Amino acid sequence: MNTTIEQLEDKYLVTFEGELDTTAATEVGEKLQSLYTANGKDVVIDCTGLEYIASSGLRILISILKGAKAGGSKVVLKNVNDDIKDVLKLTGFINLFDLA
Repeated sequence: MNTTIEQLEDKYLVTFEGELDTTAATEVGEKLQSLYTANGKDVVIDCTGLEYIASSGLRILISILKGAKAGGSKVVLKNVNDDIKDVLKLTGFINLFDLA
């Protein structure tokens, strides 16, 4: 799993590549911990290269969402493939995120 974070002027851009499974979730969670308090900046998560997400990966997304909303920011999931959308729908999380 490859995860990158770019801090732009008005937002953070996160890029996922690979499978966000239980094994990868610990490392990804630590890497993204700074986004749990987004400091008023929106968080855009590019899922173009995200092939799979486990429940532990969903917990990371929810943690980012909670921190962002507490600071008045939003989280946008961008380029989400149909398989990941299905997981978001099945869990009821689809309505929590803005999709682009």
